[in-house]
Amino acid sequence: MEPTEAPSAAPVADPTQTELPLPSDAAAPAPELDTEIDPAQLKAIVEAVIYITDEPLSADQIATALRQPAARIGEVLAELTAEYNRPDRGLTLREVAGGYKMSTKPEHHEAVRAFVKNLKPALKLSLPALETLALIAYKQPITAPEIMEVRGVQGAGVLKTLLDRKLIATAGRKTVLGKPILYKTTKEFLVQFGLKDLSELPSLKEFEELGRLSMTDSDLIAAPPESASETTEPAAAEDTLPVEETTE
Repeated sequence: MEPTEAPSAAPVADPTQTELPLPSDAAAPAPELDTEIDPAQLKAIVEAVIYITDEPLSADQIATALRQPAARIGEVLAELTAEYNRPDRGLTLREVAGGYKMSTKPEHHEAVRAFVKNLKPALKLSLPALETLALIAYKQPITAPEIMEVRGVQGAGVLKTLLDRKLIATAGRKTVLGKPILYKTTKEFLVQFGLKDLSELPSLKEFEELGRLSMTDSDLIAAPPESASETTEPAAAEDTLPVEETTE
């Protein structure tokens, strides 16, 4: 009887060897489409994203960003285009350079141009004026000497500028020696800074930062040096403010 060979044992894996994953030629799965958005809501979203974007948006860009079928976005764009083409709409949605963009209708350009020319210029304040306005806003009512004590400089010219801009107004006199004039902010101040009331004032640091952002770099470079009336308080400036009576 011939001897039989024992079955060979299965190879034992070497725990010191790390198995490498096999290369895969499979492409990354496409993102799942969001089909649960209500048609009315989707139309509103598409309208909003086109409105806030400066460059024309293509249907494919919108479909990818919103995870919607391109055909569905195409239908929404067609509906919006038809709605904006109605004569009672001042804006138009049209295809420009392969994308969609909102703009005013050509037939309204002259009326819009005339309106823009009559708009008030943007509020621009120098840094000394902004600092003074911030102090008045947060410490009101406050007197000129109290403002000078905080800022370290006299600023009758700055106060005159703020009075002329109707951002501040007088609020009587303080019952102390000399009876200095008190200053407070106005309704125009709330309008210019978009505040409902003084309780919505940001922090003092945020307030000053908002003012700085309203001044472009060109304003800062081209602005002439601060006049003496905004950094010092010459005698001539006294004539531009209410005279403060002095009692012995």
